[in-house]
Amino acid sequence: MKNLAVFASGSGTNFEAIAQACADGRINARVALMVCDVPGAKVTERAARFAVETFVFNPKSYGCKAEYENEIAAKLDSAKIDLVCLAGYMRIVGPTLLKAYEGKIINIHPSLLPSFKGAHAVEDAVAYGVKVFGITIHWVNDQLDGGEIIAQRAFDYEGNDPAEVHRLGQIIEHQLYIDTINKLLREGQVGKNEQ
Repeated sequence: MKNLAVFASGSGTNFEAIAQACADGRINARVALMVCDVPGAKVTERAARFAVETFVFNPKSYGCKAEYENEIAAKLDSAKIDLVCLAGYMRIVGPTLLKAYEGKIINIHPSLLPSFKGAHAVEDAVAYGVKVFGITIHWVNDQLDGGEIIAQRAFDYEGNDPAEVHRLGQIIEHQLYIDTINKLLREGQVGKNEQ
C-alpha cells in the first residue's frame, strides 16, 4: 500500500476527492498526511473527518522557507510518503523540499499549461478571452508551473465568469487527479521523473 501526502491551503475539495477515492478503493493507496500552510483552513476539518494525520503550520513562525520545508520533509519521511500531491497549496515549493522529494511531487493547475501559469490562471484566461479552458497535472520542478506535463483535460466555455470556470474545472479536477494518481502508482513512475 502506497502512502500519499496531500498539500492544501484552502477548502480542500481535491483533498477530499483523493481521500474518498483511497477510502473506497478507487486508489490503491492511503492518504497518510495532509500538509496545510493556513491554520484554520477548511481542509483541516476534511482531514479530521477522514482521520488523516495533519501538519498545519504558519510560515511566518519560521525564519525562512528552508526551515519549514525541512520540517515538512521530516514529516513526509516519518509517514513514509511515496507521492506528494499538491492540491490548492498556494506556496511555491522551494529547493529544500524539491531535493528531498525529487520526482515525487505533482501539482494540479487550473489551466492548459504552459498557458496561464500562476495563482490567477483562470482570471487571466478569462480576461484574455479564451474559449477552451482546462486542467493540467504536472511534475513539480524549480520553475513556476513548469514541470513536465502528466495529464490534461480541456473543456469549452463561452462566458466570462471566472467563478463558473472554477466550478466547471473542479468537476474535472477531482476525477483527473484520481485517474492520474492511479496511473503513476500502477506504472511505477513515482520517483523516476528527472527534474
